[in-house]
Parts: sequence; structure tokens; C-alpha cells
Amino acid sequence: MDAAAYVTLSRQSGLMQEMRVIANNIANSATTGFRQEGVIFSEYVRAIPDQPSLSMTRSQVRNTSQEQGMLTQTNGRFDLAIQGDGYFLIETPAGERLTRAGSFTPNAQGDLVTADGHFLLDAGGAPVFVPPDAGDIGISSDGTISSDGRALGQIGLFQPVDPLTMQREDGVMFRAGSGVEPAGGAAILQGYLESSNVSAILQVSRMIEVQRAYEAGQNLLNAEDERLRNVIKTLVR
Repeated sequence: MDAAAYVTLSRQSGLMQEMRVIANNIANSATTGFRQEGVIFSEYVRAIPDQPSLSMTRSQVRNTSQEQGMLTQTNGRFDLAIQGDGYFLIETPAGERLTRAGSFTPNAQGDLVTADGHFLLDAGGAPVFVPPDAGDIGISSDGTISSDGRALGQIGLFQPVDPLTMQREDGVMFRAGSGVEPAGGAAILQGYLESSNVSAILQVSRMIEVQRAYEAGQNLLNAEDERLRNVIKTLVR
């Protein structure tokens, strides 16, 4: 296989990876708190002894859009949205995870949990507890939970120490490899949920572009294969 074919194959592999990412974005365009993903392409230079180096494409890095999703009013008592930068911190069997999906409900013990039963954590890293017999629940912009004028606790807002270490897990959850710290400048809105920040129209448009680019690369590979076949036929005559 010659250099042109190697370069084209590396490009085709990257386009396939981007197509999978786009398809996942579109599938989650209606998922609460979902963050759109993209693929970062980079150059990979391969050294070849006694020959010019070979420049190929790599797409092993994904980036996550931090753009604010649309806020939808639900009037749910424990439906929470974040205005600004920041994440809720939840406790999972695999450890603490960040999320923007703010649909919570009290479990039988009164702890606020996600739909999967993961605990929502307060500013000190402990589960948020709401007494089952608590009256009218109010949640202020700083996360303070109150009932009939009595403070019950404070929901924490966090951010990764190094955003580049964030790794997506299970769709709307992220693992912060560098740890987390309190988020400043963000506010909690009670009775709202943040929609996915995916623009389905833009993603479909990009999918068409990627598909056309992939087809062009495939045509180039087919033409190169035909050229090599013709060369071999000529040589063996």
C-alpha cells in the first residue's frame, strides 16, 4: 500500500469516528443536561527510514461543548437547572461524578437522588437530605434549601479543577480526573430543567458533510486500487 492510501485511510478512520459522535449527539438532542461532543483532528507524522515522513490524520480527542442549553420551566419542586458554569455533584458506585441533568426526587429516606438512585451532594460533599414531613420547599439561587423559612441544607455547585481532564461517562455524567472545586458565578433555578445543547439541524448538516467527505475518500481508494491492478496486469504480460 502506498503513502496516498495510508493517508486516505487515516482520514477515513477519523471521519467514521466523527460520524459516530454526530449520531450520538443527534440521538441525545432531547436528553436533559446532555452536552454536545465534537472530534478534534490532529496531524500524526510517521517517520519512514530513508524516505520522506508520512503525514496522517488522527482523531482520538473529543471536546465537549460548554454552551448553555435552553432552560425549560417544569415547576417541579426538585427540578433544578444551572444558570452559568458549574455542575451538580452526585455520588455513584464508581465515585463522584459531575452532571448538568437536574431532575431529582427524594427517596424513601428523604435523600435527593437521580433517576438511577445516585445521591445529590451538598456543598460539603454529603447527600442532600430533605425531611419527608417538610412543608413548602424553596431552593434559592445559591442552592440553599428551606422549608417554611427554615434552612435545611445547601446544594453544591462544582467545577473540575482542570476541565481538560473531564471524561464523559453514561451520557450526562462526567468524571473529573483532576478533582473538583466549588463553582463561582453560577446560580440554581428551581422548577426548571436544562435541555440538551445539541443543535439537531447543525448536526444533521455536519453529518451530510462528513458522509460526502467519506464517499470522496472511498472513491479515491477505489481509483488507487484500480490503478495498482492495471500496473500489475501490465507488468505480468
